[in-house]
Amino acid sequence: MEQTPEEEISPLSKTRLKQLAKEVEQLAEQLAALPENQFAQLPLDGLLLEEARLARNTKGRSSQRRQIKHLAAALRKREDELRDVQQRLQSLDQVARSDKRAFHQLEDLRDRLCDNATFDQAFNDMLQAFPRIDRNSIARLARSVQQHNDRRASREIFRRLRDEQDSGDE
Repeated sequence: MEQTPEEEISPLSKTRLKQLAKEVEQLAEQLAALPENQFAQLPLDGLLLEEARLARNTKGRSSQRRQIKHLAAALRKREDELRDVQQRLQSLDQVARSDKRAFHQLEDLRDRLCDNATFDQAFNDMLQAFPRIDRNSIARLARSVQQHNDRRASREIFRRLRDEQDSGDE
């Protein structure tokens, strides 16, 4: 919601004001839909915290929409806190995207390990990425998937790759 030099000089049009209000309302919807652990990390206090909790806990569709509009109005009144919340939501979104990307990379590695044609290259990639992983058990599990289409073994490979990645992150 940064203002350009033209907007600082001239007043905002009704259309632009409505667009900004809609953006704040979408932000309020995001706040209401956040998981509890992420919601707890947000820099909210006082009235904003109360309005956000009400929006999160309201059950009816129309009453929740009304509560989200109340939250959006409270956010518009406090621009500093609005910017802080926007920045925090963006950082949470970036973390979620990187987690999702890492998850898909592990899935891809697992799929390549389970495919007979790509196993050798994937196994070398795995050893470079996770040198401490139990290579014998991964090879045994991959053979089980290749020969018997063992879905349990495929899930076990993914679990071990994820555990190894998590232990490497710490």
